[in-house]
Amino acid sequence: MTYQHRDLDPTWTAETVAVQAGRPARVPGAGVNPPVHLSATYLHDTDLAYGRDGNAGWAALEDALGALDGGTAVTFSSGLAAATAIADLVPTGGTVVLPTVAYYGVLNVVERMAERGRLTIRRAAPDDTDAVLAAADGADVVWVESIANPLIAVADVPAIAAGARDRGALTVVDATFATPLRQRPLDLGADVVMHSATKLVGGHSDLLLGVAVARDPAIAEVLRTHRHDHGAIPGALEAFLATRGLRTLGVRLDRAEASAGELARRLASHPHVARVNYPGLAGDAQHERAKQVLRGFGTMLSFDVSGTAEQTEDFLARLRLVAHATSLGGVESLIERRARWAGDAGTVGPTLCRMSVGIEDVEDLWRDLDTALVDALS
Repeated sequence: MTYQHRDLDPTWTAETVAVQAGRPARVPGAGVNPPVHLSATYLHDTDLAYGRDGNAGWAALEDALGALDGGTAVTFSSGLAAATAIADLVPTGGTVVLPTVAYYGVLNVVERMAERGRLTIRRAAPDDTDAVLAAADGADVVWVESIANPLIAVADVPAIAAGARDRGALTVVDATFATPLRQRPLDLGADVVMHSATKLVGGHSDLLLGVAVARDPAIAEVLRTHRHDHGAIPGALEAFLATRGLRTLGVRLDRAEASAGELARRLASHPHVARVNYPGLAGDAQHERAKQVLRGFGTMLSFDVSGTAEQTEDFLARLRLVAHATSLGGVESLIERRARWAGDAGTVGPTLCRMSVGIEDVEDLWRDLDTALVDALS
């Protein structure tokens, strides 16, 4: 579907593009914002016949996200729906390389495909580039997370993408934690980048939406057909909310990232914290690579509590400001013990807490964390 959007100045920064892209063309009487387009059917004859064929709200969001990532964007009903469509790019009987530690929803989807004999899986640590490329020999798709969940490991996307291309494999990068403002994987050689726009792009914990952005328009068309035929379309209101959230991504990301860095530094010296995973820490194993492949260190951190799983749950229950909940990327700070999920229980320690830092005052956040840690573990 064609959406008449305003032209963008190629000299604008990504932060400005996030505010300006996907808006209607500037003609007299035009709205400043794209509309919420609520219709499930269309009059003949156009390229649209039914609601699964297209929507002006999706088109506006796709224009914006495509401009930010430098490719052709296709939106989906959720991040997992986008990931499912991308996984279908693996040919029948083909091989996909997956991270050893990654978002368990993606792992579940691909593992079910493997159980049915649809494809073969190889696994490699996301920050072990040599292992990833060794696994990529003879593979069809290499799937990486630019900042891996939940250990906050950083992938060497340029090296992996170059090595995968040499081996004839596509590179898919889940850049949900990074967003297009901290990394543009297509510029680094990847073929497809995906985001759960539910998270930082939408930014307010009030929508489900995913996006895949392809370097090659032909791949985008395959993904678009998958969306249509599987009914994985985003809602019109969700697309509007994601577009509105995108407008403030730059300021939200800057503030939350600054707070995440400060909290990571303080937690690293806390007597009841055994280890902190955050690439912004100078002593973190991911620090030097993160400086090379990212424009910032992100809003996500994780840490191991110096205690038992029960004490960790007690700590989480005592928090008054930080919400004990799953998901990430909203204006509110969230935290959870990741081993509570079966998909992570075998790969992380029992006291690992993943925290999504929001835009609250950092001193309020610190008082909440510190007080709960001391009360639960002293």
